[in-house]
Amino acid sequence: RPIRPQNYRKRLTMAGGEGNPNRMSRLREPVNPLNRYYINEQMREWSTRLRDDLMILPPASNRLASAISVEVAGLSAEAKQRIRDTSPIPLEARIEELLAFQGWMDLVRQSGPPPVVVRAQVITQNYICFVYLGEACFKVLGKELPSGSVAKKCCKFLTDNPVRAFRNAIAHSNWRHLPDFSGLEFWAKKGGAEDEPPTKFVVLQQDLSFWQAVARCTAYSSFLSL
Repeated sequence: RPIRPQNYRKRLTMAGGEGNPNRMSRLREPVNPLNRYYINEQMREWSTRLRDDLMILPPASNRLASAISVEVAGLSAEAKQRIRDTSPIPLEARIEELLAFQGWMDLVRQSGPPPVVVRAQVITQNYICFVYLGEACFKVLGKELPSGSVAKKCCKFLTDNPVRAFRNAIAHSNWRHLPDFSGLEFWAKKGGAEDEPPTKFVVLQQDLSFWQAVARCTAYSSFLSL
C-alpha cells in the first residue's frame, strides 16, 4: 500500500456555491493568525529535527510558526512590498490556493482513501510544497530575511540540497516510489553545470514528512504575516 504523507489536521472552512453545483466555491478570508498556534502544536513533534538539521534551538524549535510569523511581520514595509512585487499573482490569491490545498488534504485524510488517491495525494503535496512554494515563497522570502533568523534557516533548508534536488526531480518527473512504498527515489543534479550527470537520491517517508512539514509551516506562517 502506498505511503501516506503526513499532513496537518488544520481546520479550514469553505464557503459559497451552496445550492448551485456549477458555481465554484470560494474560500473565506485568510486564516486567523491565531491558527499559527495550532501549527506550532503540529510542528512540535519535529523540534529535535529542527535543532539537529536546521540549527533552530528552543524556544523557537518548539513554536516554529510563531517564530517565523514574528520575523516576517517585522520586515520593513519596503521588504514586504518587494516580496509581493516579485510575482503578478497577488498574495491573497496565493493564500486562497493554499487554503484550497489544505482543505483538500483534510478531505483526503478524513475519507480513508484507497491507494490510487493516496498516490495522487503524494504528487499534489510534493508539487505544492517544493515546486509551487519554492518559487512563490522560499526563494523570494529568503533574500529579504536577516542572516541567522529562524525563517531564513527554513528557507535555506528548503532551497538547498537534498530538498533542492528533490524539488528539481519533482519538476522534471525524475522520481518514483520505492518498491515497498517506504519512500521515494529520485534523480537530480547536485549543482548547476549542464554537463553534470544526475545523481540518484533516496528519501524515506519520515524524512519526506519532515521536509513537507517545514515547507508548509514556513509558507503558511510567512504569507499570513506579510
